[in-house]
Amino acid sequence: MFAFIEGQVCEKANGYLVLMAAGVGWQLSCSNNTLQAAPAVGGVMRCCTYLSVREDAVELFGFASREEKEMFLRLISVSGVGPKTALGMLGAMPLRELNLAILLGDVNALSRAPGIGKKTAQRIALELKDKISQADVSAQADAGAAPAVSMAADCVTEAIEALIALGYSSAEARNAVSGVRDQADKPEELIRLALRAMAGM
Repeated sequence: MFAFIEGQVCEKANGYLVLMAAGVGWQLSCSNNTLQAAPAVGGVMRCCTYLSVREDAVELFGFASREEKEMFLRLISVSGVGPKTALGMLGAMPLRELNLAILLGDVNALSRAPGIGKKTAQRIALELKDKISQADVSAQADAGAAPAVSMAADCVTEAIEALIALGYSSAEARNAVSGVRDQADKPEELIRLALRAMAGM
């Protein structure tokens, strides 16, 4: 119904912001990442939006980027993950890191988000891993990612792609790299460790 709303930031609070557009103050539920990306009160911002209509509530959600909105829609498609839980996940880590955690099936990283237990994290990883590509991880959509996080994501992505080029399946490559990702910070070292792990050495 609403693709985006662009207007002046009138209020920033915990969990939401208010944009003034066309004489109307639109209250948008947002993740912490979107709130951090929003300008100070008085500044102008464009938010991608999603309108949630339920029997007991109508709520408008706002996102600093199209990529964040797309991840939100993916998350709420998973059974047991509602809009509030999805916002909590988006705010718990940079978008790029969330993509990487899903791609690698990193249940521990996913379950650190508020309201996410191990079973829900496993379900998210299982249902969404095929919807996340290395391109999602490598993309610079998350401009706020810390350099160290970006470099780590690049290394992991490069290692996975290299293993796939060597003939391993996408799942084999993801699982192998996931098991050794904390042991090295260079692609060639990750590849070597992953190959040794798959060979049982």
